[in-house]
Amino acid sequence: MDWRKELSMNLTTAEEIIEALNLKLSEDEIEKLKQIIERYPMSVPRYYLSLINKDDPDDPIKKLCIPSIYETDMSGSFDTSGEADNTVLVGLQHKYKETGMLLSTSSCAMYCRHCFRKRLVGQNDDEVNKNFDNIISYIKNHEEMTNVLISGGDAFLNSNKKIENYLKELSKIDHLVYIRFGTRVPVVFPVRIYSDAEFLDILDHYNKIKQIYIVTHFNHPNEITEESKKAVSELRKRGLVIRNQTVLLKGVNDDSKILELLMKGLVGMGVVPYYVFQCRPVSGVKNQFQVPLKRACKIIDEAKCNLSGMPKSFKYCMSHRSGKIEILGIMNEGKILFKHHQSKHPENSSRIFELEVDDNQAWLPDDFFDH
Repeated sequence: MDWRKELSMNLTTAEEIIEALNLKLSEDEIEKLKQIIERYPMSVPRYYLSLINKDDPDDPIKKLCIPSIYETDMSGSFDTSGEADNTVLVGLQHKYKETGMLLSTSSCAMYCRHCFRKRLVGQNDDEVNKNFDNIISYIKNHEEMTNVLISGGDAFLNSNKKIENYLKELSKIDHLVYIRFGTRVPVVFPVRIYSDAEFLDILDHYNKIKQIYIVTHFNHPNEITEESKKAVSELRKRGLVIRNQTVLLKGVNDDSKILELLMKGLVGMGVVPYYVFQCRPVSGVKNQFQVPLKRACKIIDEAKCNLSGMPKSFKYCMSHRSGKIEILGIMNEGKILFKHHQSKHPENSSRIFELEVDDNQAWLPDDFFDH
C-alpha cells in the first residue's frame, strides 16, 4: 500500500476514536475530548492504534496517542528549553556551537500527547524553514558546526524530493561530519520506510557521501513489533546508524522493568540507546506525564542494575534552557548530582553541581544559572 494513502486513513476525530476503542463516555466527556482535539490535533495511524489493548484502561500505548483531560492543564510553558531564544533564522536553531537544528515541517505521522512542541506540531508553520538557501548559507558560514539535525514535526513526513534536496545541499558542506534525522516514523508509521524504495535509495545514496544518523523515539517495549523491526532493518541495510531517545513518562514507562525490557529490545534489533530524557514541563503535558526527579533517579538506577554495557549506555538528561544536563543520581545526603553534558554557555561546560530537590520537584527553574 502507498504510505500516503495509509496516512490519509489516520483517525483524527473524537467520533472515530470513540468507535474504534469502544469508549464509554458521557456527553460532557465527549465534548471535552472534541475541545482538546480542536486545540491540540490528534492523528493516530491505524497501525499504531492496533497496538492498544482495549481491555486495559491504563494501556501505555493509548496514553501516548489518545488525548486526555489533563491536556487542559496549562501549568508549565510552551517553550521549556528556550527554542525561541536560539532561533537564528526561521526554521534554524543554533543552541550548541557544533549543532544546527532545522525545523523542516510541522507535520507528524502521529501527534504524541507528550510532545514538547505542542505549540507547533499539527497547528502552524510559523517556525518551519521557508528559505533553505538562507539556512545553507548560515551553515556554510559557521564552520564550528559539525552536524545538522533535521527535525520537525517529523523529518520523515517530508516528501522524498524535499529530503533529497536537504541531503544534496548539506552533504556538500565539508565541515559537516554527519547529518541526523529526528523521527518517530519507525515506531508509529513504519510502512512509510519499508514500502518506499525511492526513499530508501535516497538515504542509501547520500549515506555514502556523508554519514547519516537516525534518531528515533521508542518509549515502550510494546512499540517494538515485527513492523517496526522491519523498518529499522531496512535503514540498517543502507548503513544508517540508528540511535534512540526515550522520554521518561508517568504511567507509560516509569517502571524499571519496563525500561529494562525496552533497552534490551532496542539493542536486540540494532538500535543504540542514546538518551532517556526527563519529561519537559510543557503546558498540557507537565502534570500528565512528568515524574519527580528523586523517583526517576531510582527507576533509572534500578533499570541499569539489570542491564549490561550496551543497553545501559544511555544518559539520563534534561533539556534545560541552559543546556543538556545529565542527571547523575541521588547522593547519600539526599541531594541529586548533575552535570552539564552540553551547555549553551561555555562557562557551564562540563560543570558538576549538586542540588537539594523536594520530593515532587521534576525540573530546574529557568533562571537557575542566573544566580
